[in-house]
Amino acid sequence: MEKNLKNYFKLFKSMFFLSASTFGGGYVIIPLMKKKFVDELEWLKEEEMLNMAAIAQSSPGAMAVNASILVGWRMMDLSGALVAIVGTALPPFIILSVISLFYAAFRDNAVVSAVLKGMMAGVCAVIFDVVFIMGGNIIKAKKWLPILIMAGTFAVYFFLHIKIIYIILFCGTLGALVSLHDKRTGKEHI
Repeated sequence: MEKNLKNYFKLFKSMFFLSASTFGGGYVIIPLMKKKFVDELEWLKEEEMLNMAAIAQSSPGAMAVNASILVGWRMMDLSGALVAIVGTALPPFIILSVISLFYAAFRDNAVVSAVLKGMMAGVCAVIFDVVFIMGGNIIKAKKWLPILIMAGTFAVYFFLHIKIIYIILFCGTLGALVSLHDKRTGKEHI
């Protein structure tokens, strides 16, 4: 991608509006980033976005910020990552600064409380959307190892109540081992 002022502004504006209109954290911003950067702008492929989401989730820090750094880096190296992170971090900073000025009024307001509860339902719907769309694409591609990992991860977490950090560490290790095996053999499993 060409590094020019127009593309930097488009990246900043995209990240700013995605961040400003997203409530619920990284799991919510990922499908919106997919729609923007994969479907609309065609800057990324869907598999790239899926990989970036996995890396962003497993990295320390806020998932939305991690994902924006990866997208910016992929588009325009370090300068793109900086533009993307500013675009992502600015809306919450502005919103929280304004809310902090009026915290006492918001804290006990029944309308604000009801709106936030309604947003939780919306966040759940968006997360299900991500699971069905991105998970569905893996199933359509008939990549059996990721399908088994998805099903196994859900089962281990839901039925055995194993802490998510252990699941992430296991899946990260498994992914690294499979990638090394794939490089040696020339076959692709993931």
